[in-house]
Amino acid sequence: MLSYFDTPQPRLLAHRGLAQRSGLDENTIPAFLEALEFGATHLESDTQATKDGHALLLHDSDLSRVAGIDAAVEELTLEQVSQIRLANGGQIPTLAQALRELPEAKFNIDVKTRAAIEPTVHAIEQANAHERVLLSSFSNPIRRKSLSGLSRSVATSASQSIVIAAYLSHKILLGLGFGRIVRDVHAFQIPTAKGPINFADPAFIRRLQLHQTEVHFWTINNPQEANKLIAMGADGIVSDRVDLMNLRET
Repeated sequence: MLSYFDTPQPRLLAHRGLAQRSGLDENTIPAFLEALEFGATHLESDTQATKDGHALLLHDSDLSRVAGIDAAVEELTLEQVSQIRLANGGQIPTLAQALRELPEAKFNIDVKTRAAIEPTVHAIEQANAHERVLLSSFSNPIRRKSLSGLSRSVATSASQSIVIAAYLSHKILLGLGFGRIVRDVHAFQIPTAKGPINFADPAFIRRLQLHQTEVHFWTINNPQEANKLIAMGADGIVSDRVDLMNLRET
């Protein structure tokens, strides 16, 4: 097992930290600290790149929702970003800052754009944080490029195309080619359903786990639903409200 997964099960991943409970801003150091205080085993976040090549922990490509500013992140320097205050007074951290200020925390990082690849890799390399990060992306080319830039291997979860391919193999091809599809990923981090597809399928979960692939469902904020998924076999829950979760051990 990778040391990234060397935490109690089920995993409890804090989606952008824990912001809602105390009126904090998402993806900020205080929100991450709050999540850890309430039992999160991992911190989920995203990286975007500034104009001058720094990886920010930020979900959106612009600042309209989080700061009320009509500006794209890629058009701003880190110095400009550092002057911005979010809706609740917080500041946007860099990945390097978060790795430095939370030296024991494990981060689950979604690389949002090609521009964010190099600065994300650089921050991980500089912090020697390979054992406490998981890198992924909805885009498989971005995921693979990010992984290839690192000097040491890290945990990774499936991109959208891998998830769909694996589900089709499971559901239609009776598992034909399944092992090849999932061979280089350590986790599937998925919604319970997408359109007509139901991922909350005990047989699908079992097949993934037979291939040493964990299953984490997002974004689950209802404790009853979370425990139902854990009882179904899920390895972890991604939640905005880790403070409400009381996950039963499997």
